[in-house]
Amino acid sequence: MKRAKAEAVIEAVLFTMGESVEISRLAEVIEEDVKTTDAILDKMAERYAKEDRGIMLTRFENSVQLCTKAEMYESLIKIAKAPRKVALTDTVLETLSIIAYKQPVTRIEIERVRGVSCDHAINKLLEYDLIMELGRLDAPGRPLLFGTTEQFLRCFGVKSLEELPSLNPVQMEEFKQQAEAEAALQLEV
Repeated sequence: MKRAKAEAVIEAVLFTMGESVEISRLAEVIEEDVKTTDAILDKMAERYAKEDRGIMLTRFENSVQLCTKAEMYESLIKIAKAPRKVALTDTVLETLSIIAYKQPVTRIEIERVRGVSCDHAINKLLEYDLIMELGRLDAPGRPLLFGTTEQFLRCFGVKSLEELPSLNPVQMEEFKQQAEAEAALQLEV
């Protein structure tokens, strides 16, 4: 398939899907290998970035998506409803942080770190599509394993989990002490 035709097909697929598509699947569609498809995507991304366009190609770990450029937001809200803003409480954000850094992780492991029940926080994170069930741990009771989603990457402006800031041991100890103090306060109430 000629390069221009391959780009047109990729663009059509990404536009129609409206969500990220694995690069390997795009390679199958245009009948090319992943390396060639990756090079085509790089050229497309360059062109979208240079030209005065309203869209951009966003890469995630092994997938890509057509997205609206951030600078178009003001124009979009004039015609579309403003997107729903999700406010994450400290508890939900803390639970999400544990999942992001320790995934795949079970509910019990999260509760061990936090020192309190996390049912509500996990349910909210599932509702907001920031985490998902990854399967079950091969252990007694077969507990669910949780991990983050592509929506998590989008919301926090990272392309992969490797871009998350690293936590130093001092910060980890402080977080643990805060969680223990919070648990002690909740037990007193």
